[in-house]
Amino acid sequence: MKAHYSEETITYSGEQLQSHFAYRQYGILGDSIIGFRGPCDVNFDQMVDIEDKRSGSRIYSQDMLHFIIEHHDTDLEKAVLRQWLMANIVKDMINTIKAEDLIVRKGSDLYDKDAKISISVATVTPLSTMIHFGVNIVSDNTPVKTMGLVDYHIEPVAFADKVMSEYVNENKAMQRARNKVNWVR
Repeated sequence: MKAHYSEETITYSGEQLQSHFAYRQYGILGDSIIGFRGPCDVNFDQMVDIEDKRSGSRIYSQDMLHFIIEHHDTDLEKAVLRQWLMANIVKDMINTIKAEDLIVRKGSDLYDKDAKISISVATVTPLSTMIHFGVNIVSDNTPVKTMGLVDYHIEPVAFADKVMSEYVNENKAMQRARNKVNWVR
């Protein structure tokens, strides 16, 4: 699994959830996690979460830290578990940096009391599973109450590098755990 942070400002629109996003944009072939910073503005045509579509929820933020994750398997349940792993990594990092348990995970979402910290979705393509995980950097002008990394005095790029490194390491550890055991008779 490879990690890459793009310095380019990119608006996350939902269109990035396509097989081979990392390969087409950055020449990274195979399983990957790509980080970038930019606004988030997902229109209803690009929404993957049917509940969000049905409720008419707007997915918008002026400034977010985005992660696009692709694994080349088509097991959606495994993708959801990876999405929750990603949420736990982000939660644990913020809590460690702040030296207190401020952030809690509810499913794939992160909260500080009633303020939402993140957005996330996992989906499947014919070739792979895709995850978008976004962390608010600022909390201005969002459609729901939010908090962002600036509220915790966390620098986004260094944070992104740590998150991506931890996600890659966790996936390597899972592969090792899978490969080191013998089957039972």
